[in-house]
Amino acid sequence: MGSSSCWHCSAASAQSLFCQNCNALQAPSPDYFRFFGLDKRLDLDLGMLQKRFYELSRTLHPDKFTRRTVQEKLFSLEATAILNDGFRVLRDPVLRAEYILKEEGFEVGESRKGDVSGELLEEVFELNLALEELKAGARSARFQLEEAQARFMRMRDQIDADLKLLFHRWDEQGRRETLGDIRKALSKRRYITNLLTETGKALAASA
Repeated sequence: MGSSSCWHCSAASAQSLFCQNCNALQAPSPDYFRFFGLDKRLDLDLGMLQKRFYELSRTLHPDKFTRRTVQEKLFSLEATAILNDGFRVLRDPVLRAEYILKEEGFEVGESRKGDVSGELLEEVFELNLALEELKAGARSARFQLEEAQARFMRMRDQIDADLKLLFHRWDEQGRRETLGDIRKALSKRRYITNLLTETGKALAASA
């Protein structure tokens, strides 16, 4: 996980968690996949991830390093932070995909208009009209919002199904074009999720 040689005894550590010569804890790798000892994949074995999380939690807990060197105490705290954040990211398929995209040099953030179809933009136009009507007191607009909410949920479910196929394709082929398709799908998914949030708030407020 750390450097190629041990910080404590200078022996070759083979980038392992502990030095094989003096057993000193090494600097943890910031790469989540490498830290957990997992292959860099989008379709991840969550059972194995959880197993590794519990194993590393027991191994790296700061209480186990109270009598070790100051450097190892610091490495333990650093490793625990990476462990918790890495587990949070890798167990979530969307966060995991965004993490890999960032690692591969793709920008991940706000949704881009170019990733949103004209059909969806028309849906947004109709949604905004219904929201304005609801704010003006038109109770009939609530039915339109409920229909829009159901459509957006179906759209998100379809994107999730498409992402599963794209994840498998990238794991098998490793093509950068596939990552580009994944970025677009995630951008569209983020856009739809925001619409669902907005619609849900409007429906709750009018209940």
